[in-house]
Amino acid sequence: MGDHKESLRKITTTLTLKNEEITNFICILKQSLENLEANSNRVQGDLESEFTSLHAVLDQLKEGMLTRIKQERASRTYELQSQLSACSKALESSEELLELANQTLCSSETEGFMQAAKDIKDSVTMAPAFRLSLKAKASDNMSHMMVDFSQEREMLQGISFLPVPATPEIQTSECQVYDNTVSVAWTLQEPDSKIDHYILEHRRTNHDGPPRIREEYPWMVVEGIREMEHTLTGLRFDTRYMTFRVKACNKAVAGEFSEPVTLETHAFLFKLDAASAHQNLKVEDLSVEWDSCGGKVQEIRKDKNRTNQSPMHSPARVSLMSPKRVPTVRVGRDRFTAESYTVLADTTIDAGQQYWEVRFDKESKAFAVGVALRSLGRFDQLGKSNASWCIHLNNWLQQSLTAKHNNKARTLDCAIPDSIGVYCNYEEGILSFYNAKLKQLMHTFRAKFSQPIIPAFMVWNGTFSVKTGLQVPSVVQSGQRKNSNTSSSNASLT
Repeated sequence: MGDHKESLRKITTTLTLKNEEITNFICILKQSLENLEANSNRVQGDLESEFTSLHAVLDQLKEGMLTRIKQERASRTYELQSQLSACSKALESSEELLELANQTLCSSETEGFMQAAKDIKDSVTMAPAFRLSLKAKASDNMSHMMVDFSQEREMLQGISFLPVPATPEIQTSECQVYDNTVSVAWTLQEPDSKIDHYILEHRRTNHDGPPRIREEYPWMVVEGIREMEHTLTGLRFDTRYMTFRVKACNKAVAGEFSEPVTLETHAFLFKLDAASAHQNLKVEDLSVEWDSCGGKVQEIRKDKNRTNQSPMHSPARVSLMSPKRVPTVRVGRDRFTAESYTVLADTTIDAGQQYWEVRFDKESKAFAVGVALRSLGRFDQLGKSNASWCIHLNNWLQQSLTAKHNNKARTLDCAIPDSIGVYCNYEEGILSFYNAKLKQLMHTFRAKFSQPIIPAFMVWNGTFSVKTGLQVPSVVQSGQRKNSNTSSSNASLT
């Protein structure tokens, strides 16, 4: 009995669910019917509006052409009537002279005949009839005003509903990724004059294969593109790839999206490691602010905060780290101390060419940017040991900008920029510093890096922020090739 009840309960549950599905589907069908009615009325209204507009254009053209015919007729009528009036007057004058001449010939009087004949001859010479042109000034032919609308009629007969635009195809070979911009180009199999614009969608991804159903990043939309290409500028490449797709739109409908294309967007990406920062530095991802009370506050909270949930080991931080990103906290200590007001990045460099920029407060008492070996000591200041290379700004007593390494310094003869770009070629041992805005070379170190290096920063009584996810600018790459034989070296530091 119990089994039967349980079976019946299952059947009841199944029927209930099915009834709910049918009920929901009925609601959907009713809504679809309402939408169909509304959409049909809308497109019917649009159709009538288009034909009304077309009729208005034809009526306007008709009125204009009729006006031209009337003007041509009026002009020719005036010319012919004027000529007709002149001819009638000349004929009337000529008939009067002819009658006078006949009367003179028939007269029997001999006196005055010679004078009368001379007067008649003079009058005939001056008669209007002999000065008239007997060629019509205007033609009665109006065939040049005839029309032939056979082609237009064929065009009108070809009027139909707008077709769905064809699907574009992104030309991977024409797409370019450079200087943190992406240029995307696409084509159509056949030209389509009805296309009004294109819609391009893109999203970041760390997968180079086909798009996944569930992606971490949403699609970003660019609308109203008139050409079959588009360039995205000012990008920050914080993922390994970007996926693109495009569709064509006419006035009424959009076509299908093209097959997605994934382009590699390699760039150096890192954050600042708060666990390595001096206690007087307040670190937030990519920005640092000097905090003169930071050390005291840290000492008060030292016991409470000594846990494994440091910014480097927190779950949120771990989820954002790339597969190649490794913790930078070194054995034996957590932070820089004493007068080494330093903070490191959370990602090392062990290969390739990398580039990043840092914007700093030029009123800072001291600031430095460069790279360091993992062996840099907790008391070491940037540039004062053989484990670090940097550009150093000194605003204490006298302002100066110097290149430092192994406690040697060279004063740089250049204006202090608002931001500095750092270029590193690990294999060739090149570390160059640029005016980030002008891309002008400030200094180049040459070294043989014995171990992975890491971006390093120092600030005293000031602030700075770092910009990562940048590709090596093309102008920097070009300049590196030109200056490969003339760069400064460590040995030249004094």
